[in-house]
Amino acid sequence: MAGGRAPDTVFRGAIVVDGTGADRYRADVRIADGLITGIGPGLDAPTVVDADGLVLAPGFIDMHAHSDLALLLEPEHPAKVTQGVTCEVLGQDGLSYAPVDDTTLPALRRQLAGWNGDPEGFDWDWRGVAGYLDRIDRTGVAVNACYLVPHGSLRMLAMGWANRPPTAAELDRMRQELAQGLLDGAVGMSSGLSYTPGMYADTAELVELCTVVAAYGGFHAPHQRSYGKGALEGYAEMVEIARRTGCALHLTHATMNFGVNRGRAGELLELVDQALADGVDLTLDSYPYLPGSTTLAALLPSWATEGGPAATLTRLADPAARERIRYEVEEKGSDGCHGVVTDWATIQISGVRTAELARAVGRTVAELAAERGHSGTEVFLDLLRRDELATTILQHVGHEENVRAIMRHPAHTVGSDGLLVGARPHPRAWGTFPRYLGHYSRELGVLTLEEAIARMTGRPAARLGLHRRGRIAPGHHADLVLLDPEKVRDAATFEHPRLPAEGVQHVYVNGTAVVRQGRTTGARPGRALRRTDRGTRSL
Repeated sequence: MAGGRAPDTVFRGAIVVDGTGADRYRADVRIADGLITGIGPGLDAPTVVDADGLVLAPGFIDMHAHSDLALLLEPEHPAKVTQGVTCEVLGQDGLSYAPVDDTTLPALRRQLAGWNGDPEGFDWDWRGVAGYLDRIDRTGVAVNACYLVPHGSLRMLAMGWANRPPTAAELDRMRQELAQGLLDGAVGMSSGLSYTPGMYADTAELVELCTVVAAYGGFHAPHQRSYGKGALEGYAEMVEIARRTGCALHLTHATMNFGVNRGRAGELLELVDQALADGVDLTLDSYPYLPGSTTLAALLPSWATEGGPAATLTRLADPAARERIRYEVEEKGSDGCHGVVTDWATIQISGVRTAELARAVGRTVAELAAERGHSGTEVFLDLLRRDELATTILQHVGHEENVRAIMRHPAHTVGSDGLLVGARPHPRAWGTFPRYLGHYSRELGVLTLEEAIARMTGRPAARLGLHRRGRIAPGHHADLVLLDPEKVRDAATFEHPRLPAEGVQHVYVNGTAVVRQGRTTGARPGRALRRTDRGTRSL
């Protein structure tokens, strides 16, 4: 339900933080017909919201969301709207459900079950990017959505899960599918270079595809090759691709993790600053937590996942393949685990699909191994086989000093990277935005309120080409958040990850309230925001 026309509304006496980073000021703000129509004293409208003592900000933009199915299955989207999110960027990490064909879709569903679930009876009635965005609009959703064409999905269409460079014809197929996705409205391309099949791509392949993205005015959002051993080399490769192609670059979940990178955020930021000084169009995002989150299968070495999920499961039953996997994860360092030898005490199970494995949720692989008298690798491989690769995990590998240093950088924006499925998913899916405002801004003073909000609003809107969103200004779309600056905080925890934020009182999307007095309204005024050859269409 998109709902009817929202009544004209004035927010009376709000503390306006406008999304630019400028100092806050007090004003009335009027909205009508989904737009901001006035800012100043003495404004009136049929509906008045008392905003005295409350901050009115543009709606928050989640630059890295994994709501590709959740938005269609639960379109009121409480996890995000209760944080103040009014727009999400989907199609992340090089893997999503458009473009696909009848061969790649079933395998993708299996591969992504840990990220998004695989609901029975769901109607997969699209194949291309245009069809997926149309499905969002037909469903009616609470938030706006942008989409990135996933490089891994392109590779599957052209050459399956083959671990080799593409032929000329296969590369042409990828370029054509990418161009079509951008014409259909995608804002750029994502890549997942530690996930199969994206990890099989070399720099030359990515240069060819980023040249296409640049021609359409989009940006490249890479999950680069490593966030552990080789992290700086991985970031440097992404910057070099941007230099060679002129393609704008957005470093997604920009982190420096694992013991090898403790205290090394400054080295990443030096690389970023040099690139910016050289004219590279570069932004980045991060989440305000130490653990990461992914699938357990992601830790496998790349050779073990060649050929897709069915081939992977066959290898997990083969003793010789299992021993080879054991050597790489325990002694050599799997490329799937960022080149780092896996510490099973840092790998905590957050969700399973198979009911008989539910007791594993919340426990580390090391704890399960000690209980069963097995090695960590034996438990790892057993879980993968029995859960058919659908197990999700938390990885406790982050460093607080790195998190704070990266969020201070002027190119920084905010992305939750939150998975919404599993018994105990990462709380960042429900808590990222209020955690920045409460913990890191109000309590620690790492960012001012104005700086924090600019990272959630105006700066990401500029990256996405949303020229009339992300700011409080006349003529802009009325995506707005009204919050109590003294009370806003994340309530979601690792033990109770689905608790809504506190202190977020009202949220409006395209002028319609999706949250009122802290409760979702059921309204679904969001839409797919499509980039066209004239820029991003945001009407």
